[in-house]
Amino acid sequence: MPRAVRRGTEGFSPRSLNRRLAQLLPGFPDVAVCVAFSGGVDSTALLAALAQLERPPLKVRALHVDHRLHPHSVRWAAHCRRVARALDVPLQVRTADIARTRGESLEAAARAARYQLLAAALAPQEALLTAHHEDDQLETVLLQLLRGAGLAGIAAMPARASFARGALVRPLLSWSRAELTAWVRSQGLEWIEDPGNAELRRDRNYLRTRVLPLIRERWPAAAATVARAARHAAEAQRLLDALGAADVARASFGPMLSAQRLRTLPPERRRNALRFWITAAGHRAPPASRLEEIAGPLLQARADAQPFVTWEGALLRRQADLLSLRAPSGAGGPPGAQRGALAPGGARRAAAQPAASAPRLGEVSWRWRRRSTCALPGPCGKLTLKRDARGPLDLDALPATLTVRARRGGERLRPLRGGRRRALKRLLQEARVPVAERARLPLVFAAETLIAVAGLWLDESVQASAATRRRARLIWSAAA
Repeated sequence: MPRAVRRGTEGFSPRSLNRRLAQLLPGFPDVAVCVAFSGGVDSTALLAALAQLERPPLKVRALHVDHRLHPHSVRWAAHCRRVARALDVPLQVRTADIARTRGESLEAAARAARYQLLAAALAPQEALLTAHHEDDQLETVLLQLLRGAGLAGIAAMPARASFARGALVRPLLSWSRAELTAWVRSQGLEWIEDPGNAELRRDRNYLRTRVLPLIRERWPAAAATVARAARHAAEAQRLLDALGAADVARASFGPMLSAQRLRTLPPERRRNALRFWITAAGHRAPPASRLEEIAGPLLQARADAQPFVTWEGALLRRQADLLSLRAPSGAGGPPGAQRGALAPGGARRAAAQPAASAPRLGEVSWRWRRRSTCALPGPCGKLTLKRDARGPLDLDALPATLTVRARRGGERLRPLRGGRRRALKRLLQEARVPVAERARLPLVFAAETLIAVAGLWLDESVQASAATRRRARLIWSAAA
């Protein structure tokens, strides 16, 4: 049976691409798009088909990243310029500066550098289009299975996801590499063949060259059926995310979590909630061993132990009842903490620190629209309003000028939507915030109304809702 009939879709063409983009991009074609253009056959098909649309997007441009990993990379960049010029599409070439971390493969480092450059180049509300196709999805799912990934990994690549200041869209996931190649040939276009794709030392290349031909010989529709399984996994992951969001909301104290409330959850829900909280804050999910360490020994440690767990790009620390998350400031533990003995099960325990003297924080006026960061005197650190599409704060609810000051006593706010106003003193006691820490917590006021306590609580009046257009996070970075 012909492939197009079996799959219930037509072959690749500008017309079919137009329909797919209309499904993925609200407002299409009145949108701005940027194509990640490598010069390979897949991205050549995407860029050329876009250029042939009867009603092209409002703005189309392309970006090529030169990784400088191959002696012909300069020639490849020149080829991309020629193709883009012939298609009358503006092209920018960015050069990657690849820095590898310990244990990271060169391919992974190059991918991270590429996406970092693409994110930095993306304009607000612009969609980045990549040329991942059905065969890429099949390879990704199988590799994730072989690496022992969970549902999020098996769900593989979504057709659309938030990215930088816009969205990442993969409109070619419905077509195979063979279909795209056939269309590019029919247009008389040339493309780049990266010789690195033939190196069998790379897992993906080995799978593509040696394993998948045998799978397709036995199961010709493998790519389509595995893509369907990936969609099922993505749906299940969305349900887990919804459950995780609900559990995190019940355990939240601002951006922190209550260890006591997490301990009331069954182990699998506890791990799910922690994973959701960590990734929602923009960090990589920890390896399974680290997640077990957090969900077990770290939560069970005694209140004065101050245990912490680190993994790539993140440090999770517990102080009294509260869990906080941040990027590590160095190779060791939290700022000012010495790497102590291991707590039961392996969670690190920070050495006890002397209490800090109470800082003197007078009133500080913060015109946040002019400067997103407000530096505070002494050890009080700084406050930052960081734009975040999933942030809990409604920027449109803030006045132009905020006032930041220390506690004076008697402050109250409404931390739960529809709940009652609570005394700040009582909230701090319930959260078991260390006494030395309470003294330097910056309080944020709109006129005489307390709207935020450091990064811990937000008043109902400034909390984001489903109708919020501009969201942010209030981040307190305490001085070491």
